[in-house]
Formats: sequence, structure tokens, C-alpha cells
Amino acid sequence: MATEGRTPPASEKGILHPREQSRHRSLARLPAGPRVGEFVDWYWVVHWDLRGCPPYVAEVLPFPCVNVTFERSEQRVGGFVTGVCTTKFTRELTGLGMTFGARFHAGGFGAFTGLDVASLRDRSLPLAEVFPDAADLAERVLAAASDEHRRALVEEFLAPRAGAHDPTFQLVTRIVHDMEHDRSLTRVDQVTERFGVPVRTLQRMFRRYVGAGPKWVLRRYRLQDGAELLANGRHADLATLAVELGYFDQAHFSREFTAEVGMAPLEYARHSSRAASDLVAVSRPAG
Repeated sequence: MATEGRTPPASEKGILHPREQSRHRSLARLPAGPRVGEFVDWYWVVHWDLRGCPPYVAEVLPFPCVNVTFERSEQRVGGFVTGVCTTKFTRELTGLGMTFGARFHAGGFGAFTGLDVASLRDRSLPLAEVFPDAADLAERVLAAASDEHRRALVEEFLAPRAGAHDPTFQLVTRIVHDMEHDRSLTRVDQVTERFGVPVRTLQRMFRRYVGAGPKWVLRRYRLQDGAELLANGRHADLATLAVELGYFDQAHFSREFTAEVGMAPLEYARHSSRAASDLVAVSRPAG
């Protein structure tokens, strides 16, 4: 079924220290075309040029999605399939490099390939291990003159390989959409009640299509919400924020946030505030 990809959001949700990161790399997004839009959410492109500069470690709380990426950097060159990452993702940026990625919908890669996506969790594999017929695709994508040409090459490869229409995937898509966008959903039993799916069935569906359990997906979305709100200055009442995100109390939220992000919520908020002030100072013309 041909489905036009949605317009990629401008949101920085999932990106940790977004203003600081923006000083070290560029980020652009492109919509998926109708031939693959049922499975691919959007394309993203990161470029960096840190030649003569210290390395920078970029950090992300990844979405519950599989990414197919094409990368040229000092660390590696080629095509890769990266499954759902259940911990903070860190990447050291050095020298000159770029990555072009196809972000699949949560559950989309499982529906597209027929694979049990849990087998890819916390793994990054060479493209040829998942798509043996990819041949020189990575070489051609990396050699393309524009991001639009890269997208066309990827869609030309993916479109004929798409699986049949999958009603279970469509249900997973609706569930994940509500999990991400409805902040009142904080518990798995709320999800099972809303969609009329038994908890064991929901767990099996998420393992097969998403690659991680429904409880983890809910916690990841709410933790991303928390990080985004803190980065944008919401830190006056952490106790209320914790309850809004579905945590029992501020202590539970602080422990989980610190364990996943690497610093306490208030420290993260202050760090983000300093980065925003630095960015304004750098961009302000000299008087």
C-alpha cells in the first residue's frame, strides 16, 4: 500500500543536550516517499566537520525504531542496520563525516522484513548481513551528490522488497502512536484497556515488531518527554513533572533519569540552560 511519509517534525525529542550538539554537527530530515512511507518514518542526515577541533561525544535517547544508515567517518564506512537501542546511545564525532539514515516506524522494520526485530536489539550489523542483495548500495548512496538522490537510491532498493500489508503492524502503529503522544499513558494496563489487547499478546507483538517490551517503550517516551521539557526550561517543580510523566514520585524519576542520561534532572536542566546562553552569545553580532 502506497503511503506518503509524514512531514518530519522539527522536534529535538530524544536528542540530549540539543543546543550543545547543534554547535558540533548539522541535522536535516527528509520525508519518506509513497513507495515506502508505510514502513519508513523519515530520513535524517548528520554532517560534521571537526577537523582541528577536539572530538565531541553526541548523546541520544533513541526512539524504539530500527535505522538503516549509510556512514562515512574516521571510525567506519558503509551501510548498517541498527536495532532498537535500550540504553543511551553515544557517538564520538571526530574529523570530517556524515551519516544518512532511514528511520523506520516503530514496528515498521519487522513488518517490512518479516524478521523478529528483538534479534536486532542493541546491535548494529553490516547492511549485507540483513540484506544480502544490497551489493554496492552503500557505495552508491555515499557517492550521491545530494540528500534527495540518496533518498531516491534507498527507496529504489527498498520499494520492491516491502512485505505485504500487515494488520498486526497497523495495530502496533496505532498503539505506539498513542504511547508517544498521549502523556497520560504511563502504564501497560492503560494500553491494554484502551486497545482491548491482552497483556501477553501485547508483549509478543512488541517483541516481534518493535524489538522491546511495551513497558520499556512507555518509559522511554516519558523519559524523552522529561529530557525535552528540562532542556526547554521546565525545572521549577520537579515533583509535579515526575507525576505528570507517570513516576511514583520525584525520587523515582530522578533515579531513572540519572541512570539513563548520566546526570540528575536539575543538573541536566542547568547544563542545557548554560548551553542555550552560550549559543545566543555565539550567534549575537558584535556591537
